[in-house]
Amino acid sequence: MIEVDITKRIKTYRGWEDLRVKTQFEMGKITRITGPSGIGKTTLLKIIAGLITPEVGTIKFNGDTWFDGEKKFSKKIQDRKVGFVFQDYALFPNMTAEAHLAYGSNDENYINELLHLGEMENFRQHLPHQLSGGQQQRLAILRALSTKPVLLLMDESFSALDKELKVKLMEKLHDLFLVQGTTVLVVTHHDEVFYSSSALFSLEN
Repeated sequence: MIEVDITKRIKTYRGWEDLRVKTQFEMGKITRITGPSGIGKTTLLKIIAGLITPEVGTIKFNGDTWFDGEKKFSKKIQDRKVGFVFQDYALFPNMTAEAHLAYGSNDENYINELLHLGEMENFRQHLPHQLSGGQQQRLAILRALSTKPVLLLMDESFSALDKELKVKLMEKLHDLFLVQGTTVLVVTHHDEVFYSSSALFSLEN
């Protein structure tokens, strides 16, 4: 179980407010995180990843403390074994698609498996600027999966894909998550994202 009980001061569309989250996310499951734009969904993912530090509270991952505000403890980002698919992709401009995956894994068979999953085999030697927006988005997902993270955080990770490709990719990803036992938190404004196989957590005003 991921236990989140935090408060973070953030700037929303209404001005500065406290993001207050107290919830639990089930291990080995997919949870969609929804809510109005600017409410703090991306911030919540970054807090769980360790990229942003809350003012107060605690975060526990399967009993392991990741953050304790009272003890001023925050587990190192690299020790959380989290994969993050950023909304802006955050790809390395001088690295090919294949090199992005090799950065996270030295298993050539697994790299080929990921390229096949994302239908990116023919683009393995392409740099990000040579890829379309949808291809860059798929590469960002595959890169996050290359380390076989225990927790995958996805921020609007299917927005650049057409409906047919989106459905096909989500089916393949769901199967991979089951095999690897991955816990997934996905921020989305679209109801169809992992709809039938996911739980729902809504950040409210």
